[in-house]
Amino acid sequence: MQVFMLSNGKLPTSKVMLDYALDDIKSAFARKKVKNVLVIPYAVIRFTYDKRVETVQESLAGLDLNIEGIHNFKDPVLALEWADAIMVSGGNTWQLTKSLHDFGLIEPLRKAVLKEDKIYVGWSAGSVICAPTMCTTNDMCIVDAAITASLNFVPFQINPHYIDASIENHMGETRDERILEFCIQNPHKTVLGIPEGSWLHLHDDGLDYHCPLGKPFVEFKFGQEKRTLQQQDLTAYLK
Repeated sequence: MQVFMLSNGKLPTSKVMLDYALDDIKSAFARKKVKNVLVIPYAVIRFTYDKRVETVQESLAGLDLNIEGIHNFKDPVLALEWADAIMVSGGNTWQLTKSLHDFGLIEPLRKAVLKEDKIYVGWSAGSVICAPTMCTTNDMCIVDAAITASLNFVPFQINPHYIDASIENHMGETRDERILEFCIQNPHKTVLGIPEGSWLHLHDDGLDYHCPLGKPFVEFKFGQEKRTLQQQDLTAYLK
């Protein structure tokens, strides 16, 4: 099993999508002899699905891969069968989750990754949905959707793009306050906030945290102080 959960698609210094994690992703593709890569761009709102597929093709240029968007297949479930690796784009998590449920893709995706050992690479919204629910997204609900159940690859919630900051003269809730609200309503669940330029890697031997920039991740639990952590091996979070 190989599941990459990236906080974001690009950094301010990025030249191509996912560049800060590409070495690890490419190594995983090589070990699994990946040939067909399926891009799921359902979260994209402000530009076309084809444009998002093009950005992935640019990132993986030079590799001998067939890279196609799921929207170009007549049957999206059969598209999963074609793929050796699945890449789920960031964007709006509500739109992404609604589309996956509308097309009947939740269980086929779980089967592809957990039982058929296909590599999963998600960033931003594509990482949020690796949790049991998408309830810790940062996104507005821009679609008529109330279903929040997600892929449940990991037992904890994920908050990507995590930042511990307050904006001067802004009277709305901070990110920490929003996550605290989730923990109050869901006292038995853990939330991990992962900053820009970091990713979680779920594999057969456990769960790792990576951040080339050296930024820590943050753990939120009901009734406990927020913890800022930097350890790489997070296998204990899978229990």
